[in-house]
Amino acid sequence: MKTDLSDEQVSRYREDGFLKIETFLDAGELNNWRALIDNAVNTRDERIPGANDDGRLGDDYYDNVFKQRVNLWQTSDAVRGLVLNENIGRMAAALEDVPAVRLWHDQALYKGPWANPTSWHIDDPYWSFYSRNATTIWIALDDTTMQNGALYFLPGAYKQATYDNVLIGKNVGALFDVYKDWTHCQPTCVEMKAGDASFHNGLTPHAAGPNMTPMSRRAFSIIFMPDGSTFNGQRNVLPEKLFECLSIGDALEDDELNPVVFQAKQPRR
Repeated sequence: MKTDLSDEQVSRYREDGFLKIETFLDAGELNNWRALIDNAVNTRDERIPGANDDGRLGDDYYDNVFKQRVNLWQTSDAVRGLVLNENIGRMAAALEDVPAVRLWHDQALYKGPWANPTSWHIDDPYWSFYSRNATTIWIALDDTTMQNGALYFLPGAYKQATYDNVLIGKNVGALFDVYKDWTHCQPTCVEMKAGDASFHNGLTPHAAGPNMTPMSRRAFSIIFMPDGSTFNGQRNVLPEKLFECLSIGDALEDDELNPVVFQAKQPRR
């Protein structure tokens, strides 16, 4: 696993809001991640643990954007070992220049044959906390191309983003009705080989094309939030009982739900 970051990579990420890492997983690691995540996906009907939703939102368009399985680490010990990897957490902390990160959630994003595009959106406004320093690693389990649903990013736009957002729906460009200054920005398409990965900031606008092939495009992502992040009033993936107990401003520090993945060592005094 390629978890060392150069100063140039960190600088590029902070300028653009995203970073591609080639050969993040070697061939053996890729086969292992594929097998473990496939097994976890195929043995889970629920989209989110405890949601009892049969893996569907009830929106025919969104349900054909991708097959989504959230928090596989909670239902698969094997995936838990992948998600809570300290070295990946260290990368997230280094890119965002924060001393510690907690897991927000993981998710498998399997874009099936002939799947709809993923419209332009920003991640952080969906979540139960607001932060300019959250980040996601997105790992390609298959080759990801313009033909089968590669990611697109708007370089540098995260610096101007607020927490205004749109839902992922049929209007691929609805986000540009909210952020009109981005209308003429040129996106970057990030094609990946299986085993490559990318990081993107939680406020980086991004999208994915449709899958115009008869094969699935599998990806897996892990979302990290800075330790000390606080509740903003939105449920998102929070269990109902915890959601009902939280007040806006409470720290999201439940170690069972959002464990610390990386903590920088404190200097000795």
